[in-house]
Amino acid sequence: VKVKHKATEQTPDTNNSTLLEKQVMNLTAENHSLREKNEQLEAQNKKLETKKENLTEQIRGIMISWNELNINQAQRSIDTYCPKENNNRICKPCQNGWDHVESSCYAVNDVNRDQWKTWEEARENCRGKISDLPVVINEEEKKTVSEKSWTYDGNKGYWIGLRVEDGKWKWLDGRNLTNSSWINQPPSDGHCAISVQNQGFKSVSCNEKNRWICKKKALSV
Repeated sequence: VKVKHKATEQTPDTNNSTLLEKQVMNLTAENHSLREKNEQLEAQNKKLETKKENLTEQIRGIMISWNELNINQAQRSIDTYCPKENNNRICKPCQNGWDHVESSCYAVNDVNRDQWKTWEEARENCRGKISDLPVVINEEEKKTVSEKSWTYDGNKGYWIGLRVEDGKWKWLDGRNLTNSSWINQPPSDGHCAISVQNQGFKSVSCNEKNRWICKKKALSV
């Protein structure tokens, strides 16, 4: 007599147990992965905190340096405009070497011919003095600049803040020259204006070398 063996069959409880074991294993692996990621994030956070502290220190140092620079500049301005005389400070509208006219200060650069500058070079020089080539506001200032204060030297003059841009005479503040009688020559590309005593303004090549005038606002005292 032959005996037939029945195939072993898994019960529903066994299937559920296997699925749960797999889920537990997956969750364990995910938990381990999350723990590793969390450790990495904590390490990155520590690095960022360190960088933040370093940047904060750098910013603090920069601010201290900036404040000290501002204080030094303010002190220099005080010393420039309000020099000490017999332990007392006497303030003046313009620093030494500058002429005070109305609300402005003018520095006339009467240098030797070998030190004359192009228009751009002259402007750069004025900027180094916290000023600029003069923008002439009205007839009274034009009279001051072109007739009163500066010596005559043939047709040579002093650079002012007027040049040709886009076919028009323009001041450094962006305004157009509205009074055409101030300069009789038509605008020509590459030309800038000089002020000549008793002759007003003249048009010359910006690359020509001349003396120059600087202008800044006077100190209100």
